[in-house]
Amino acid sequence: MEDDAILFDPWLRDDDPLLTDPWLCDDDAAEDPWPDEAPEGWRLVRPADCGEVPDDPDGIPEPPGWWLDEQPGAEAEQAAWIASLPADVRAAYEAGPYTGAREFLPPGFTHRDPGQYGVGFAAGGVLDSTPGGPFLATATASATQGGYQQLGESELIGVLLGWQRLAAWAMAGQAGAVTALTKRRQAQSAEQKNLTLAEHVDDEVAAAMTLTRMSASRLLTVSAGLNRLPDVLAALSRGGIDWAKAQVFTDLLADLDETTAVEIAGKLLPRAPGWTTGQLRAALQRAVLNADPKAAEKRKTQARQDTQVQAWTEGSGNGALAGRELPLHEVVAANQRLTRLAVWLSECGAIGTIDQLRAAVFSALLAGRQVETLLPPRPPGSRPSGPYSPDERAAHSGCAGCDGAPDSADGTRPAYSSADRGPGDDGADRGWPKLGGSINLTMPLGTWLGLTETAGEVAGHGPADASTCRALADQMNTHRWCLTLTNPAGLPVAHACSRHGPAPPGNPAANAGGPEPPGSRPNAPAPETIRWVRNLKDKLAWLETGPCGHSRRAAGYVPPGSLRHLIQIRQRTCSAPGCRRGAYHCDLDHTVPYDKGGITCECNLAPLCRRHHRAKQATGWKLEQPQPGVMTWTLPNGRTYTVIAEPYPV
Repeated sequence: MEDDAILFDPWLRDDDPLLTDPWLCDDDAAEDPWPDEAPEGWRLVRPADCGEVPDDPDGIPEPPGWWLDEQPGAEAEQAAWIASLPADVRAAYEAGPYTGAREFLPPGFTHRDPGQYGVGFAAGGVLDSTPGGPFLATATASATQGGYQQLGESELIGVLLGWQRLAAWAMAGQAGAVTALTKRRQAQSAEQKNLTLAEHVDDEVAAAMTLTRMSASRLLTVSAGLNRLPDVLAALSRGGIDWAKAQVFTDLLADLDETTAVEIAGKLLPRAPGWTTGQLRAALQRAVLNADPKAAEKRKTQARQDTQVQAWTEGSGNGALAGRELPLHEVVAANQRLTRLAVWLSECGAIGTIDQLRAAVFSALLAGRQVETLLPPRPPGSRPSGPYSPDERAAHSGCAGCDGAPDSADGTRPAYSSADRGPGDDGADRGWPKLGGSINLTMPLGTWLGLTETAGEVAGHGPADASTCRALADQMNTHRWCLTLTNPAGLPVAHACSRHGPAPPGNPAANAGGPEPPGSRPNAPAPETIRWVRNLKDKLAWLETGPCGHSRRAAGYVPPGSLRHLIQIRQRTCSAPGCRRGAYHCDLDHTVPYDKGGITCECNLAPLCRRHHRAKQATGWKLEQPQPGVMTWTLPNGRTYTVIAEPYPV
């Protein structure tokens, strides 16, 4: 018999009502060698007794209860199966009832059982989104029992993500146990009036888990933070976020009152699963700065009391040196100066990457050595490597290693003297350094005018409080000021630039008593600033957001500077999932390659860092831009990831 014809033997009791059901039919029954006479109380169902059998096997009802009773050991077998289920799955099953029309687990609950949800661990399968817990642990272990070789590409990624959710679930359980231990010791300390019990919980945990005291203390701190953020703890428990992201929440919300912390966490949790820890940290920093600007300024001032320079030995045997809790605007300026000096050394023939030269400049300046000592000796009669334009030669005439710098008698580079001046010897050491290169500072116009305290952003450094942004803007020697209009979600819709910036808001009466502190602002904006904004209104270039009209399409391969700038405004970072490399340090890539018919237009251009540019060209990787600024990545495992630009601070 076929499985979808008759579900059990065609012998029924004479008084059974199912005799009238048309589905109890077997087309082959008349030809089978059944006995002419049925046993007492039974009869044989033949085609003549039935109607037409339905074509849809899903319409067949479950076997009647008496049939299960008649099968030897069937009830015990089912009871054993139910008992073997994980507790949460067993509870769901027992809450039934379940029929052929409603299964207690959707199709696809095993990794090789395809159904409307797809294969279980593949993209879209039920196990691909099952929360961490005993059932997922059982399913994951079962799917990998024979190894990982039998898993398909998407299934393998699904299992990987399953283990990630299980790890998060386990860490949530561990945090709960640590919190329970802490509360128990605190209660015992209060009861016995003995503070030492609660004082040494971290030592107790360290001994039990074979951790250093610092690691145990860190576990206690994060666990306590999760205890005051129940939504974050719940997200960790179901695997919506991992332990690293949970730590970002607890760290950045620790200084806020519990009500504000819970509110901010609730707003950002829905997007947290799709963010890296870096993206989540930036969003939380901005939210904290905007939630309580005065408290943020107070925390910054208090933390500056802990400013220090730390030195330690790297695992490789080299050393490390870092300054902590320094004013951000000074850090940005110092960092930019390191880059400027490194570029100058490279142009003058120094060997090494920009990062290597930055580190060399950093070490030399702090050790009291002149930057010029990092230039290599030049062979007699040789010229600097690399072509220089007349302007570049003029800029470098007089510095060792460039045209115009005399050689010593033995052909080596002459020793540096106080009469020679490099790019860092322009008097900047005695005051605020003149910033060369490019620093991308973004802040709401209201912040610049002093009307609001909304946080801004320094490219490469992340969110910055309002006073830091104003201090940087006041002291930057920039050649371009830009105005970007955004929609309510913070996405750019129009942009314009000017060679001249807005006049800083000023109030002579307020300044009569002395200079203002960096980043401070009077109450009223300068009329010149308002006029500057109005003048830029007519220059606004509206970005393409839907089907592209190709109004800015370029004829050749290389996009003009204006188009490049618009793309970098639209997407401030690399367009790969989770990458935060600044667009100004990325390649401007044709999504559809130019040699394969791709056009040079904002609907086919996007910033990609060099690594992700190479990844895009790798076998199995595919990148599409269905509309300007919306990037859809398809990876070798078949899964797709959509990336849109991060919103501007609004």
